[in-house]
Amino acid sequence: MFFKVKEELYSTRERLELLDGDFLDIDRIVAGNKRCILLSHGLEGDSGRYYVKRTAKYFHERSWDIAAWNCRSCSGEMNRLPRFYHHGDTPDLDEVINHLLESGYEQLILMGYSMGGSLTLKYLGEAKRDPRIIGAVTFSVPCNLKDSSVQLTLKENQIYEKRFVKKLIEKLKLKAAIDDGIDLSNIESIHDFDTFHDLYTAPLHGFIDREDFFKQATCDQFLSSISVPTLIVNALNDPMLGEGCYPFEIATQSPNVYLETPKRGGHVGFSLLGSAHSYIELRAESFINEVVLGD
Repeated sequence: MFFKVKEELYSTRERLELLDGDFLDIDRIVAGNKRCILLSHGLEGDSGRYYVKRTAKYFHERSWDIAAWNCRSCSGEMNRLPRFYHHGDTPDLDEVINHLLESGYEQLILMGYSMGGSLTLKYLGEAKRDPRIIGAVTFSVPCNLKDSSVQLTLKENQIYEKRFVKKLIEKLKLKAAIDDGIDLSNIESIHDFDTFHDLYTAPLHGFIDREDFFKQATCDQFLSSISVPTLIVNALNDPMLGEGCYPFEIATQSPNVYLETPKRGGHVGFSLLGSAHSYIELRAESFINEVVLGD
């Protein structure tokens, strides 16, 4: 089903009905190109975030079709099922990719930011994928979820944790208003990600506990199995990334994983003074052209 989306950049919003009865909304720029870039946003982001729209516009102007998908509950309409989404939720990404490939694209590039980068890397390393997926570019990726979670507990970074947790709690309350499967009895005790994962992320998504979630969902264990050229750009001053989020050893050993660690860039920042573009778009384009396409 197609309908107009508020953001003028995107030409259509497509609702993808999922196999489990839920749905995902995909905002698209369809211009008849045979190649497409799929954009995956970060935690509690969406297709309308500045970094997603900026990349979409940049590559649309360079003859790529664009698909920017929204995780469950992130498109402006609450999803149907009790569950939401998480850093390792690759089955949803798989359904989006299959849907795009069924529309006839000959080349597909995956691009992800932060959590969306985690999903992208995990997806590519889990299994051999369709040969039309020719490469990937990711920025600010929490390659090791446990290390990233520890980083967010540091005093100087707690502002980020509190902001995310506040948004997630608000979303839980909205969900509970329409779904009696959400138990809010302990919601006042949630002040950090660890508690949120214990009370909601783990039970809602089939994990034993928080540690099981970290173990199963973290993408670094899948990096060595990636079989297409894949760029990871993690700034050294990213407040959300711990030491384990910089997989130097894997990048050294793998012919397909390219790791770059610029001194600055923050978390999904990488702005360039006086430029309408950021380092994200410029570096992504050069990697795609030079390494993936071999132009």
